[in-house]
Amino acid sequence: MSLVLFAHSIFALPFAVIGFFLAIQTTDEPFEWQKLLLMLVCMVTARNAAMAFNRYLDRDIDAQNPRTAMRDIPAGKISAGNALGFTIVNCLVFIGATYFINTLCFYLSFVALFVVLFYSYTKRFTSLCHLVLGVGLGLAPVGAYLVVTNSFGLIPIFYGVAVMCWSGGFDIIYALQDEKFDRKNGLNSIPAYFGGGGALWISRVLHVISFIFVLLPAIYMPISWFYYLGVVFYGSLLVYQHRIVSPTDLSRVDRAFMTTNGIASVIFAVFYLLDIVFLV
Repeated sequence: MSLVLFAHSIFALPFAVIGFFLAIQTTDEPFEWQKLLLMLVCMVTARNAAMAFNRYLDRDIDAQNPRTAMRDIPAGKISAGNALGFTIVNCLVFIGATYFINTLCFYLSFVALFVVLFYSYTKRFTSLCHLVLGVGLGLAPVGAYLVVTNSFGLIPIFYGVAVMCWSGGFDIIYALQDEKFDRKNGLNSIPAYFGGGGALWISRVLHVISFIFVLLPAIYMPISWFYYLGVVFYGSLLVYQHRIVSPTDLSRVDRAFMTTNGIASVIFAVFYLLDIVFLV
């Protein structure tokens, strides 16, 4: 649980739930408990694999960084071999789960795994690593929609872009803590390349784009005031995390990263579900 920071699953999971129920709301597909369970299995195992592989690949880097030296592998709590084995098992369970969903999800499972695992390499050669992470998390609502419909749709892609920009933006904020370490050790990140001030501006732009894309579905489907209330809460929490972090004060990065973003995704998903109930 500590190796993969299981509590962080809360970031993309609510948007996967949105993608799942969006498919039921906007198509003639029925609700099936089996599909919902398989979708949740896919979400958990894909994220477990991605995080465990990241910890495995970055174990030497983590050991050199005072902030991360006590993570499970460099601290000797979990061996590198066990972390890699855990990654492989989760990949196999993920692929197996997609096999029982539909053919399209099964074929695309290999693409999804490539994206979420490839992210771990990106800090070694590009400052856009945060956006690659965003793409990985942004697959959640799109993939959940595919679980139900076995086909693509425009609105889940809107949510996918929203998640990509949202998570890429808050990952930039989180990376502010390692700006000096990354620059000193030749690692790539937006804070290391643009500095703290520039990085925060890029994060703000990404979060504005995310806010726009959670509004766009209102043009394409019926919604109630519950949805707009969810959007307001979501936008307010985006603003809040930028109010509590500055290049000279990183003491509240954890609050901005974990607490605020976790609350933002959960609240937005709850209001989305309330919107569905109200419309029914």
